[in-house]
Amino acid sequence: MLTLTLPAVRPPLTAAKNEVLLVTNADLRESANVKCWPVQQQFEARLAEVLITRFGYRAKRAHPLKTDRGHGFISNQREGSDVFAGIDPEAPVIVLLTAWQYSHHLAPSLAQHRGPILLLANFEGTWPGLVGMLCMAGTLTSLGKDYSRLWSVAFDDEFFHRSLGAWLKTGRIEHDTSYLHDIDRTHAVMATPAGRLGAEVGRYSLQHKEIIGLFDTFCMGMINGVFPQKALADIGMPLEGLSQSDLLAEMALVPRELVEQCLAWYQAQGMRFEFGSDPATELTRDQVLEQCAMLIALGRFVDRFGLSAVGVQYQQGLARCCAASDFAEGAIGNAERFPIPTADGRIVRNGKAIPCINEVDMGTAIPQTMLWRLLDSLGLPAETTLHDIRWGSEFEGTFYWDLEISGAVPFALPPSEAAPGRRQRCFHPGGDRARIAPGFTPHARPLGPVVSTRGRLGRAGAVHLNATRPP
Repeated sequence: MLTLTLPAVRPPLTAAKNEVLLVTNADLRESANVKCWPVQQQFEARLAEVLITRFGYRAKRAHPLKTDRGHGFISNQREGSDVFAGIDPEAPVIVLLTAWQYSHHLAPSLAQHRGPILLLANFEGTWPGLVGMLCMAGTLTSLGKDYSRLWSVAFDDEFFHRSLGAWLKTGRIEHDTSYLHDIDRTHAVMATPAGRLGAEVGRYSLQHKEIIGLFDTFCMGMINGVFPQKALADIGMPLEGLSQSDLLAEMALVPRELVEQCLAWYQAQGMRFEFGSDPATELTRDQVLEQCAMLIALGRFVDRFGLSAVGVQYQQGLARCCAASDFAEGAIGNAERFPIPTADGRIVRNGKAIPCINEVDMGTAIPQTMLWRLLDSLGLPAETTLHDIRWGSEFEGTFYWDLEISGAVPFALPPSEAAPGRRQRCFHPGGDRARIAPGFTPHARPLGPVVSTRGRLGRAGAVHLNATRPP
């Protein structure tokens, strides 16, 4: 007779009356977790104070602090799974997020949790929890899991108190979505010249296919950025799966002379690099040369596979092997770029933007590629990018959102007006960031894996914070 011997199971952590369990999640990179921990501590204390003074509730931490590591975040999927394996599945849980976080650490466990879940974020510009919380929200939505979400500057405003009180009482927070308007195939806009034009572009893509080349997938735990192959095939945007190791091999084949020509081209256009001598803390010339090699390699893959768009995961693996992909991403997505030659001397899409899929996020690959095809076919500037909603504030009666991305966006302006600089080492061991000029733009995001039928569209305008130079 077989004997079943499973690992010992400890009694579940429960929430008493007027008590909620507190969970917090962050980065896979410990350097980032340590850097962001002081802000998390502040907001855990604020939340505890609000819960007890206004509602008579107590927050019980569901996992211990890591004094030996200098923070108290969950920092990998095994840890998150073990924490939730020891939690009462009916207990109310607040997931407090004040920094970027890898959603897959918690999402599979949250998807099975039966009690009410509140995703709670701070709202400030240093280590913004909002973008991390929205990523977790998108991930849970893609997994078909119900949850509530809330964010606040200091956990002291009336909207925050009212919403938190509603969640404690009912397990739900209802947000106003009246600004959203359904547009289906029978909508009047589809009969307008613009609607017919869009449909024609869509039919072209369905027939001819917009192949999306991604160097690995699943960046930074973004489950919401991975779509089923059928969903992509149904809209004429099949995936060409590529490997970051092959990208490194291709970079090594780029002649040094060509890499030097690439950097010299951008400097001749007036692009100013803030070079230093310490590769650990400063942007160095060698790092940018390596990024030029990546730019050329990416262009050659686009040509070799007939890609409509290309993206690099970078954050896992490649970050330990070469300089950050930021410059290469921004440059290849820009129409005005170094003429990338193939091995036999042909120039890859000269004068044409090539959509760069930051973070290999399929949720942005779809609208970016669609928009690129539309704009390029109309003879309009066709640079596209992914952006995170990081922060925002009101200025002279208008609310301005701060949109950023962990990878350079297309410059969409003369290279002389772009301003590359060094990223913080806690997030990127080597490489740069880039700042760009503003403009009017549409924005879009498919919702979940059913990309052929659902999505959200909008439009926005960007402004200079300084009248004479991008901030």
